[in-house]
Amino acid sequence: MTNTPTYAAVSLRERLIEDMNVRRLSLATQRNYVRDVARFAGWLGRPPDQATDEDLRQYQIEQSQTGLGAPAMNAAVSALRFFYCRTLDRPEVTRKLHRVKHPRALPTVLSREEVTRMLDATTSLKHQAILSVAYGAGLRASEVAKLRVRDIDSERMLLRVQCGKGGRHRNAMLAHDLLLLLREWWKVGRKEGVMHPDGWLFPGQHYLKPICYRQVHRIAADAAHAAGITKRVGPHTLRHSFATHLLEDGVDIRIIQVLLGHAQLSTTSLYTRVATRTVKNVVSPLDRLAMFSDLQAAPDG
Repeated sequence: MTNTPTYAAVSLRERLIEDMNVRRLSLATQRNYVRDVARFAGWLGRPPDQATDEDLRQYQIEQSQTGLGAPAMNAAVSALRFFYCRTLDRPEVTRKLHRVKHPRALPTVLSREEVTRMLDATTSLKHQAILSVAYGAGLRASEVAKLRVRDIDSERMLLRVQCGKGGRHRNAMLAHDLLLLLREWWKVGRKEGVMHPDGWLFPGQHYLKPICYRQVHRIAADAAHAAGITKRVGPHTLRHSFATHLLEDGVDIRIIQVLLGHAQLSTTSLYTRVATRTVKNVVSPLDRLAMFSDLQAAPDG
């Protein structure tokens, strides 16, 4: 029987990071993968390259028994599969790992009137521009934070998203009114000395660094609170609202998929479950029979 070679723990970590860099996984994904592999190694009590398929099976069973949520369990599965399939070239070890099915909660969506109130409730032009980009272009908080001035293509009316989810690049829509707002923010930012042609569209505390995406979350939450919106709101709520409102306006779901940067159409199709205006516009086949059109509601009393 041939023994699987054992590598030093630090070497395994370095090899894992090298493989992730080669495949250009995002820094957030890399941190999560290193964390999940390290947790498994701690549970295993010996170098992870010595693990068997039964070890991984038992680890997942114990995760489930401790009440770990399905998203966290699935994240661990992705990390371990990458580690054993790519870094160690031992795909057979992961054959007993399984992703956990879980119902996906419906996204929170704001009405158009609520979006208007929220944008009006911002405390500065910069904050209003940040939230307007999230809603007007459907960008994620991290994508809003990493926009540069040169990413605005006013000739083609596009926003170039250079570092989307999974490292994918795409073009997002640039609405006419959003362009006017961003030009106004450019004028104000230039006067304040924080805006530069090659700089960040939304600088942080120092103009050479972009705003932190956590700050984008705080801006959204504060604006929603000031607007009297009781729903739990973040910048992603504006992204959900962008997609839902487009769907209600009759935009093809495949176009919305491209605008959002979704890899799978099934992800975008979730918005069909919250597009209430679309449902209201559907005529029931019972109504088309016109069997009861002569009936009137009984008067009160």
